[in-house]
Amino acid sequence: MVTVERRTRRRLAAWMLVLAIVLSAFVVRLVDIQVVRAEQLAQESEARRSIPMTIHGARGDIVDARGVVLADSVFRYDITVSPRFVRDYERTDEATGDEVTRTVSDSLAALAAIVGGDPIAMFTEIQAQLADDPDDDHAYLARGVTPEMFEQVRELGIPWVYWERIPARTYPNGQIAGNLVGFLGTDGPQTGLEYRLNDCLEASDGEATYERGADGVRLPGTTVVAQDAVDGGTLHLTIDADVQWFAQQAIAEQATAIGAEWATAVVVRVSDGHLIAAADWPTVDPNNVDGTAPENLGSRVFTWPYEPGSTIKSATFAALIDSGAATLADQVIAPRRYNTIAGFQIGDAWDHGDLRYTAAGVLMNSSNTGTSVLSERLSLAQRHDYLTGFGFGTQTAVDFLGEEPGFVGAADEVDGHTAVTQMFGQGMTATSAQVASLYQTLANGGVRAPLTLVTGCEHADGTVTNLPPTEGVRVVGESAARDVIATLENVVTQGFLSRQLSIPGYRVAAKTGTAEVSENGAYGDERIVSVAGTAPADDPQFVVVVTYGKPDTMKTSAAAAPTFRSIMTQVLKTFRVPPSSVPAPSIPLTW
Repeated sequence: MVTVERRTRRRLAAWMLVLAIVLSAFVVRLVDIQVVRAEQLAQESEARRSIPMTIHGARGDIVDARGVVLADSVFRYDITVSPRFVRDYERTDEATGDEVTRTVSDSLAALAAIVGGDPIAMFTEIQAQLADDPDDDHAYLARGVTPEMFEQVRELGIPWVYWERIPARTYPNGQIAGNLVGFLGTDGPQTGLEYRLNDCLEASDGEATYERGADGVRLPGTTVVAQDAVDGGTLHLTIDADVQWFAQQAIAEQATAIGAEWATAVVVRVSDGHLIAAADWPTVDPNNVDGTAPENLGSRVFTWPYEPGSTIKSATFAALIDSGAATLADQVIAPRRYNTIAGFQIGDAWDHGDLRYTAAGVLMNSSNTGTSVLSERLSLAQRHDYLTGFGFGTQTAVDFLGEEPGFVGAADEVDGHTAVTQMFGQGMTATSAQVASLYQTLANGGVRAPLTLVTGCEHADGTVTNLPPTEGVRVVGESAARDVIATLENVVTQGFLSRQLSIPGYRVAAKTGTAEVSENGAYGDERIVSVAGTAPADDPQFVVVVTYGKPDTMKTSAAAAPTFRSIMTQVLKTFRVPPSSVPAPSIPLTW
């Protein structure tokens, strides 16, 4: 009996010892998990369950003066997969309520049918990812799918398929102002306003996390936003999309007809220097950048200086009158040839003997020799200062991406021949934007308003940045500007292009220009032809400048006249400008 009790106590003690050992092991393990490695294990567990994701903000819109969207952001979706979780899965059949097995091949086939992909290629990509890394957690199945496609993919309920919302750039009006707006590439903004004012348009991305179960399924209601995304600002332009479209169409049609290499058209509101249109041909469609030659991706209006020719004579005569060196009635002999230095001579576009012009007649008939005679009344410093005062030789206030300042010879460096030819637009260079600024100044009574393309960047919090300069600069007196505009009216009423330039009901002031093109240091047969002017001349509201580069079939300003008239007519109609109420003045042109 005693022996049995002792055996029982020994067994009990043995079991107690075993139990104590087991419990001690559990305690040690528990302490190790909950105390010693608690933080490490928690982080590892969280890393397995908590998945970071980026919340993309929307890039800001670019809109015209009326709010028409020229560039905006839409959201697309990248469809992704976690390769390590890809397997067959159970789903409830909605029709029967039965549990059914969805195979990987069935799932990929259904997904591919929606996004237009190849299910075999998808499966091959998944297998390749797993071969490289058995724990691979991310691969793309489709990129940039529409919201409609995304909704269909989500309704499939594939547990190992995920998605990322990605902003995409679109240009709803295609080529309209494409030369100004620019475009985005895979590396971000590439040119135009998209690049130049990226600080306004760029969004700030946010951060969030969500939790995923052991089977790889995203757990509903577990998303935590650590930082909200901030959308980019809205960039407001002065451009009128309708006028811009009309100008682009007009120069494209005529440039094609005359075989020009390039063309520009600029429309400026006189009162404030706002650019209503700044058109280029050829131009770019931001939706199809690959279809455009690299040299046509920007805007020639700002980046393509050329010798403008006789359109610059308006600045010369304003300087002559403003300085007191001449009046419109001054009597001038315009010779057949005008000698400068080293045997160089200046001639007119037509052969003639001595012509008895008034100063107004010299400008109206665009005589180079008459202009040369009069320009000698200005000192070299005066010639330089007036040209630069009109904005030549410096960038405009627009400060467009890649904008060129053009060239005006300094008074102490220019030679005796160029010092004269600059005054009728040869030997100096200017952009179409600068020529438009000259005519805005004259039409505005001698005050040069800063050319403006962007009125501001409106942010989500209501603040507005990137405000443009607005203060004008007086270049010449009002009477000098008015005299030049009155003389240019006679170009339209009495000149050889009168029928091509006249607009019924409106007084129009315009100046033609036909400039020789210098190539390899010598002037050849190529020409750049222009017409610049304003209307109504009795109360100037808008300036239009049209230029064609190197036309084949028509190498005079007559090529630009019809386009000038059609664009100016459209502008006057668009902005409902009242017709002129009094006739144009008649100014003596000869003596």
